[in-house]
Amino acid sequence: MAANAGVLLTAAKVGAPFENEVRESLKSLGRPPTLVAILSTSAAPSRMYAKFAQSQCENIGVRFVLKEVGAGRWKEGGSMSKEEAGGEGEGVEEAIVEANEDDGCDGILVFYPIFGGRQDHYLQQLVSPFKDVEGLHYKWHYNMYHNIRFVDPTLLNSTNTVLPPTPIQANDTPPAGTLKSILPCTPLAIIKCLEYAGVYNSLLKYGDRAFGKTVTVINRSEVVGRPLAALLANDGARVFSVDIDSIQEYTKRPTIAVQDQQTEGAVQRHQRMLHPSHVVQSCKFTLEECLALSDVVVSAVPNVKYKVSTDALKDGCIAVNVAGEKNFEESVREKASVYLPAVGKVTILMLLRNLIRLVKYQEALKASTATVAPS
Repeated sequence: MAANAGVLLTAAKVGAPFENEVRESLKSLGRPPTLVAILSTSAAPSRMYAKFAQSQCENIGVRFVLKEVGAGRWKEGGSMSKEEAGGEGEGVEEAIVEANEDDGCDGILVFYPIFGGRQDHYLQQLVSPFKDVEGLHYKWHYNMYHNIRFVDPTLLNSTNTVLPPTPIQANDTPPAGTLKSILPCTPLAIIKCLEYAGVYNSLLKYGDRAFGKTVTVINRSEVVGRPLAALLANDGARVFSVDIDSIQEYTKRPTIAVQDQQTEGAVQRHQRMLHPSHVVQSCKFTLEECLALSDVVVSAVPNVKYKVSTDALKDGCIAVNVAGEKNFEESVREKASVYLPAVGKVTILMLLRNLIRLVKYQEALKASTATVAPS
């Protein structure tokens, strides 16, 4: 490696302040929250993630309950064969419903992929939004994609498809009666890593602090790539979202002033513009052209053979590897000013922050539905 190689940044260093934050928040709760983790697959990455999550939770003081169902019960070298354990995903739906109804469960973590595609999406919607530590429920995704950053927890049980927006804030302090909305933990972890690396400009107003930055995100999954592109664009960045067969460009929709406030229709249009959110357009650039323009490159391709060419990177860029496989060449630090090879520890900490927030949601709901006994 050259003497002037870029900085090798670790997730442990990025996560240190968040670990302190989580520990302090746990003290204020007065009890250790319970995270129920559901493992229903024999896939090695899922089993490794389960083990890692358990060690992190136990280290920080969160009660971790692992429920192994179907193929999740099978252990290599153990006494139970795969056939005896059951098929991939067998019993996972029942396990989620049981955890939803368990008052002793504060949060639910399901290890995906299980079936893939729409069946996994169905399972993600089955998890109660009050216990969804991963932020995959459609109510959280709606808020994220529409740049709605705060939520009144007492409205989560409503039958409305979406929640009403809350006012835009000058900072990240929730308005009275609200809490921060839940965000998907892996994309949020990447955002926190980029904040640490100086991509976000604290001199700019809240909600626009990634303005002027160009980012390439290689992966457009509903768990990592697309939410990350939306979050970055909602913060003002220009984002190239790269998938196997297309490239899209995400940018922030500007606020549109409404001239006629006297009509109901005009007022409704104005309300919709309270939260300027991202827009998506097709992109004619090649990947190499996107990389040459990008201040930040995030790759999350679960393929050991996939590599981002160091030669294609912009000098001084920030490179972030999210997949378990290394998507960058060993020479990446010859071009990148900062290289972060993994975000796993920060992801777990974001998951635990979500867990603590969900406990507060549940407390707010109980307080709102409590009735005073007649005197």
